[in-house]
Amino acid sequence: MAEKILSEEIRFSVLDKSTWPDFEKLFGERGACGGCWCMWWRLKRSEYNKQKGFGNKKSMRNLVESGKVPGLMAYLNDEPVGWISVGPRTDYSALERSRILKPVDDQPVWSIVCIFIHKKYRGMGLSIRLIEYAVEFARQNGVRIVEGYPVEPKNSRIPEVFAYTGLASSFRQAGFKEVARRSETRPIMRFFLE
Repeated sequence: MAEKILSEEIRFSVLDKSTWPDFEKLFGERGACGGCWCMWWRLKRSEYNKQKGFGNKKSMRNLVESGKVPGLMAYLNDEPVGWISVGPRTDYSALERSRILKPVDDQPVWSIVCIFIHKKYRGMGLSIRLIEYAVEFARQNGVRIVEGYPVEPKNSRIPEVFAYTGLASSFRQAGFKEVARRSETRPIMRFFLE
């Protein structure tokens, strides 16, 4: 029943000033995961740790207020139920410093770095819908390649806290293909838009 509801009644929106209260509601007191507020990939590690919690929330709020769209929200019956961070790879400085996730080539790409689903709606296919919508949003912005950095668990089950970049199986179901793997559990996957 829940899967059917998600497939028929889900809607999406950009995160902007008008949807900021919904983002706050979805992320809750803890900022989704330990005060992250989806700033992990956007900052140097020392800066991220220094401002963990309220400081990261303030940084994300400033980003939204600047007019930048840092990601997309998913709604079910006007209730915020999911989030996906998508944008130019250059927006995520931590990717540039990563040995495992360094660029595959010199092609300009948009990156999906974070997926957060309200715990009540996990395991219902919402992450796949978010990924598909992120690809459509990228298409609307003239993007040719969307990249993701999901986890490929060694076991069938992975603690949710470690799956914030999404699962490789979800990206595959959304049409992504693996283009590189520098770690056993972290493929780099791409969707090629025409």
